Amino acid sequence: MNIGNSGSPGAAKAFGRLLRFYRERAKVSQDLLGKETGYSKSQVAMIERGERRAKGRFVSIVDPLLGAQGALLEVAQEVTASGVAAWFEDYLLEEAKAAGIHKYENQVIPGLLQTEDYARAVFYSAVPALEEDEIEAGVAARLARQQVLFRKPAPLVTFVLEKAALTKPLGGPDVLRKNLLHVREIAELRNVTIQVMPEDRQTHAGLNGPFTLLETAQRRSQLVYVEGQGGRYFLSEQPDVGDVFARYGALRAQALTPEDSVRLIEQVARQL
Repeated sequence: MNIGNSGSPGAAKAFGRLLRFYRERAKVSQDLLGKETGYSKSQVAMIERGERRAKGRFVSIVDPLLGAQGALLEVAQEVTASGVAAWFEDYLLEEAKAAGIHKYENQVIPGLLQTEDYARAVFYSAVPALEEDEIEAGVAARLARQQVLFRKPAPLVTFVLEKAALTKPLGGPDVLRKNLLHVREIAELRNVTIQVMPEDRQTHAGLNGPFTLLETAQRRSQLVYVEGQGGRYFLSEQPDVGDVFARYGALRAQALTPEDSVRLIEQVARQL
C-alpha cells in the first residue's frame, strides 16, 4: 500500500521495539525515561508499543541517554509522517486482501468514502491535536487506502450509515456537501452497496457501536474489527464472529434500501 513519499507502515513499531531494547539494556525504567524527557510512564509505554509518535526532543534526549549511538535517531526519521497509526496496520493488511468489507458507522462518513477535505477535517478534530505533517500524511494514507474499492478482483463492499454520520458538517457545509456527492458516486459502483439507517427506528441492532466485518480471500474465514476509546481488537472466534455478522444482517434489514438511501443522501446534499 502506497502511503506517500515519507515514512513507512511499521516504522513506529520498529522504533518502539528498538527503544525498548536500548532502554532495557541500559537498565533504565519507563518511569525514569519519562522523567528525563517530560513524558509520563504510560506515554513511554505507548511509544514502545508503536501507538504514539515521539515528539519534541524525546529522541535526541534518549539516544545518548541509552547509549544508542544514533540508532534511535536514524529509525525515528522513518516514523515521521507515515500516515498510518501502528495499531491500524494489522487491520489494513487484512482489508487490502479481503474478499468482503462491511462497515457500520454512526459518527462520521467512513474513511473509505471520505474526500480529501473531509478527511483533513476529521484529522483536525483529533484530541490531542495532531501536528500538520501528521495530518497531511494521514490524509494521503487515507486516500491511498480507498484504492481497495477498485481492486481486481473487486471486493464486495457494503456500508450501513446512520443519518447522523451524513449530516455532521465537519469542515463546513460545503465540504460535507461535496463528500455526500462523492458518496453518491461511489454508490454507483457495482461492488459497493450503501444503506442509510433512518432516524425513526424504534428497534436498532447497532446500539453497541460501530464495527467492521472482513471476509478473507475465498471467504474461508471472517474477522470482526472493533475500535473504541479504550482500545482496538479483532474477533476471530465463534460464536462472537457469527453474532456480529448476524447483527450486521439485522442492521441491513432495518436500514433504508440502497435506492432510498441514495435519494436521502442527495436530499441532504441539496439542503446544505
